[in-house]
Amino acid sequence: MDSAILKEAIKHFLAEDIGAGDVTSESIFSPGQVGSAIFVAKGAFIAAGMEQVAAEVFRVQSPAIICSDAALDGEAVSEGDILLKLRGPVLDLLKAERVALNLVQRLCGIATMTSQFVVQVKHFQTRIVDTRKTTPGLRMLEKYAVRAGGGHNHRFNLADGVLIKDNHISASGSVKKAVDKVRRRVPHTMKIEVEAETISQVEECLACNVDIIMLDNMSIDMMHQAVDLVSGKALTEASGGVNLNNVSKIAETGVDLISVGALTHSAPACDISMKMYDV
Repeated sequence: MDSAILKEAIKHFLAEDIGAGDVTSESIFSPGQVGSAIFVAKGAFIAAGMEQVAAEVFRVQSPAIICSDAALDGEAVSEGDILLKLRGPVLDLLKAERVALNLVQRLCGIATMTSQFVVQVKHFQTRIVDTRKTTPGLRMLEKYAVRAGGGHNHRFNLADGVLIKDNHISASGSVKKAVDKVRRRVPHTMKIEVEAETISQVEECLACNVDIIMLDNMSIDMMHQAVDLVSGKALTEASGGVNLNNVSKIAETGVDLISVGALTHSAPACDISMKMYDV
C-alpha cells in the first residue's frame, strides 16, 4: 500500500461525495461538536482495510479524529463485532462515513471471497492469485484486499511483466514469433508468461523456454496432460472459468497458480454500518 497515493485518492473520493458541503449535517450540528462512532459488522466475513483504509479516510478528513481498535486484516469477524472506534468532530465523522464504508465493504468482500478460494486449495501447493480485472482507480486497494484474504497478486499493471495472450499470438503469427520479439525487447531479468489454449501451444511454449505457461480455459483432463508435459520446466497457471465448485479439482492437477478474476470483479460487498453515540 502506497500511503501517498492512497491519501491523494481519498481526497478525490471525499471531494466527490461531499461536494460543496454536507447541508444536512451542517444544519443540525455545530462545528465544535464532538462525538464517538463505531463500525459494526452486520454479518460474518474477513476484515480488510479497517486501519489502513477506513481510518485513513477519517484522518484525511480531519486530523482531529482519533481512530482505535481496528480489526486486523485477515481477521474473521462475526455479526455484531466492533471493527473500528472513532472519536472526533461530528461533522467530519459524518462527512467521511460513506466513503470509508464504501471502501471497506468492498475490500472485506474481496478478502472474504479470496479466503474461500484459499481454503479450497489449502491441501495443495497451489497459489490463488488475482488478475487485472479490477475497478478502475481501486486496483491498489483491491489487490491489497486479496492479500488480506490469503491470496497473492499477479502483475499490478502492464509494465510489471510479460504476458503474451491469444491476441498477441494471433497478430504475431505464432507463439515463437511473439516470444522472439519480446525477448529482443525486454531485459533478461523479466520473466515471460504465455497463454496456451491447446496442448500443441504448451509444446510451443516449452520449445521457447518460457518461464510461465497459462493454461487458459482448459478442461481438467487437458490440464493434467499439460502439467505432466511441462514437468516442472516452467510454472503453470490455470485461468478461465474458475469457481468455488471446481477450484480444488483444478489444484489437484498440480498447477502452481490459479488466477481468479472473480476475486475483484464479482465479490459481493460486506455489510458494515457506522453507529454514532455520545454526541
